[in-house]
Amino acid sequence: QVQLVESGGGLVQTGGSLRLSCAASGRTARRYAMGWFRQAPGKEREFVAGISWTGESANYADSVKGRFTISKDNTKNTVYLQMNSLKTEDTAVYYCGADRLGRNEYDLWGQGTQVTVSS
Repeated sequence: QVQLVESGGGLVQTGGSLRLSCAASGRTARRYAMGWFRQAPGKEREFVAGISWTGESANYADSVKGRFTISKDNTKNTVYLQMNSLKTEDTAVYYCGADRLGRNEYDLWGQGTQVTVSS
């Protein structure tokens, strides 16, 4: 059973940076397209960034383009989200998701990691 474990969240000031990690257990995880989502209090979960299983293709929500970078290290079964120029509106619980069937449907989730950006 593949599991996803996020880490790297925390408290940072506006303009600061954080790098989130999502470690996937199981060798088959390297073949999954992966993504990052976030959910702020009182709001629905929203897409942040996604990356193909090879790591060669990525896409981003408009709100984070130019500030966030998603990357994938298949040798470590880990996906990263580098977040720069953080804003207060980036405050949320960030979740890592796996698209195991390649249908652009994320069907496996981690437990989430809190990111808080203070002004």
